[in-house]
Amino acid sequence: MDAKTFDKSRLVSRHVTEGPSRAPHRSYFYAMGLTEEEIHRPFIGVATCWNEAAPCNIALNRQAQAVKLGVKEAKGTPREFTTITVTDGIAMGHEGMRSSLASREAIADTVELTMRGHAYDAIVGLAGCDKSLPGMMMAMVRLNTPSVFVYGGSILPGRFEGRDVTVQDVFEAVGREQAGTLSACELEKLEKVACPSAGACGGQFTANTMACVSEAIGLALLNSSGAPAPYESRDAFCEASGRAVMELLARNIRARDVVTIKSLENAARVVACTGGSTNAGLHLPAIAHEAGIRFDLLDVCEVFKSTPYFVDLKPGGKYVAKDLYEVGGVPRVLRMLLDKGLLHGDCMTASGQTMAQALEGVEGTADGKVIHSIEKPLSKTGGVVGLKGNLAPEGAIVKVAGMTGKEMSFEGPARVFECEEDAFEAVKKRQYEEGEVIVIRNEGPKGGPGMREMLSTTAALSGQGMGKKVALITDGRFSGATRGFCVGHVGPEAAVGGPIALIRNGDVIKLNAKKGTIEVKLSAKELKARRKEWAGQRETLYGSGALWKYAQLVGGAKDGAVTHPGKDGERHVYADL
Repeated sequence: MDAKTFDKSRLVSRHVTEGPSRAPHRSYFYAMGLTEEEIHRPFIGVATCWNEAAPCNIALNRQAQAVKLGVKEAKGTPREFTTITVTDGIAMGHEGMRSSLASREAIADTVELTMRGHAYDAIVGLAGCDKSLPGMMMAMVRLNTPSVFVYGGSILPGRFEGRDVTVQDVFEAVGREQAGTLSACELEKLEKVACPSAGACGGQFTANTMACVSEAIGLALLNSSGAPAPYESRDAFCEASGRAVMELLARNIRARDVVTIKSLENAARVVACTGGSTNAGLHLPAIAHEAGIRFDLLDVCEVFKSTPYFVDLKPGGKYVAKDLYEVGGVPRVLRMLLDKGLLHGDCMTASGQTMAQALEGVEGTADGKVIHSIEKPLSKTGGVVGLKGNLAPEGAIVKVAGMTGKEMSFEGPARVFECEEDAFEAVKKRQYEEGEVIVIRNEGPKGGPGMREMLSTTAALSGQGMGKKVALITDGRFSGATRGFCVGHVGPEAAVGGPIALIRNGDVIKLNAKKGTIEVKLSAKELKARRKEWAGQRETLYGSGALWKYAQLVGGAKDGAVTHPGKDGERHVYADL
């Protein structure tokens, strides 16, 4: 592409670079060292979530420089900017987790505002943490510019007592220490070696799940998410992403040309077959919402039902993201799905090719260790299952990867807690009984506010050896590292008077992941009577500030916990201004 002949009359950046009236604006660009030629080239936003909050983001700055080289090589002018992240591993188990899901909206909003304010023509977005991946992709679809996503890469596995370990092992070790089966000294040794490098959590937790989604949905170049963060080979993918966005710009291929109902179904497929995080059931509807596509939690779960689970990744399986990358990565999985007729091959991708074209030449066979045969999968249906019933009329979700036979159903009396802190204290003190269904409510998007993840509680249960002996349900969320019969996203949430608000200690709850049901053994008449007695939403600590604002705007988990009308309320497309 030749910048001298590139037509800027259709590009947003003309508003800050072209004509005599923009001389003041151009003076700012000269102040930053741009040449006249660079000023009149397309402006490409290079958005990163770099910070020093956690290892997930620490490598993004270097990778952004490689992206910028690719943009420059293709005759574009890259403009780097950063946005926030809230890292779940640090926020977990305390008030900080309320900021996590809200940060997804803040990331999407701040990227949108930066792109709008500075009139950038296209975007390459780099992200590494759980909510920053969907937040960045939401911004791309909202803006509807040519867009390429780059994942910062996963962490390398740690080694402890001759085996690979991840941060999940540390969370579960806390429960073992509380149960007296692990010494404080051993816990200290484990925490020092579990996370040995830059990168996001190594198992198929939320970050790696959404990284797989980025390739399957078409916003990321194939195989770009696979190499661990410390591998400098990632730079080649970053440079290629910079060149790719310029090609998309030249061909006017935009984010909504890529994100369609078919590509969303492809994304749901890869979540299911890899035993991905239940959080995908929240993020895929939110991405769809930005495109004006109806694809809610129950739609996601319908795709899960018809998808075999055949990639053996932690927490339900044995392997981590690095292992998947070494046997062919996401492209190999996608090719297997395509060959089996489970993938839409006609979807456009960030490469400018269709998915089927991009997968030509990719090997589509199982390695027999990390990737199993689709004909002989780990289970015939996906590693994540949707549930619905009188306890969750709007649905709920459970990760069943690694569960078999009788583990797929559970029935027991409820033990109700009004917040996660109360539940964690009870678990720590062993104030619960085998066979119970632990209910944690008032943790939904509005009622929390912020829909906290419950990894501290679920990991403590697993560490105490009780992960398969109790079940847990909540209107909050679970980390992708959660395992056991843990049901999240129960909707409607307690704050709006959903049935979970009406449960009492001793009520019998019946869960069945094979049938997809979640029931409380109460009549409709009894539930109606209890609703009349319900005292209303529990008061929170947040009467002002960002979380108060979030609680006023946020919708239900079924539709992705979104905070604005999306494309349905749109009166213009940014890229056409």
